[in-house]
Amino acid sequence: MSDALSHRKGHNRWEHFPHGADAGLRGFGATREAAFAQIACALIAAITDPPEVSPIERVTVTCSAPDDETLLVEWLNAIVFEMAVRGMLFSRFAVQISGTELQGEAWGEPIDVEKHQPAAEVKGVTYTALKVQQRSDGTWFCQCVADV
Repeated sequence: MSDALSHRKGHNRWEHFPHGADAGLRGFGATREAAFAQIACALIAAITDPPEVSPIERVTVTCSAPDDETLLVEWLNAIVFEMAVRGMLFSRFAVQISGTELQGEAWGEPIDVEKHQPAAEVKGVTYTALKVQQRSDGTWFCQCVADV
């Protein structure tokens, strides 16, 4: 993966940043929820090209945590879990956060090695370089490192 790999759509975007043998993930959004959805896209992009994944099946993901940083790790690890147990990849995400509770949805399809050509397997998301913050312009930024 290129160090400069990213996807932009207005304030909502994701990117990768270099972190040794692991994958640094970043999400940006007009809201905290949008940033969480964007970093989930960055997680998928560490595995495959997200536009190659058809959003044909919806999976609900819920988690809770005492703070935004832990909630981010819980959210992304829940996605990793769902991919592993369902044999799926996702390409679209929606997130709602209320207090310490996250209700998310992920849309995707079963993994097809020929179609998706997975480049890596994400083992989990770590607390390394973990940040969730609202910036001075009101937009949100989050980052962490995935163990690949």
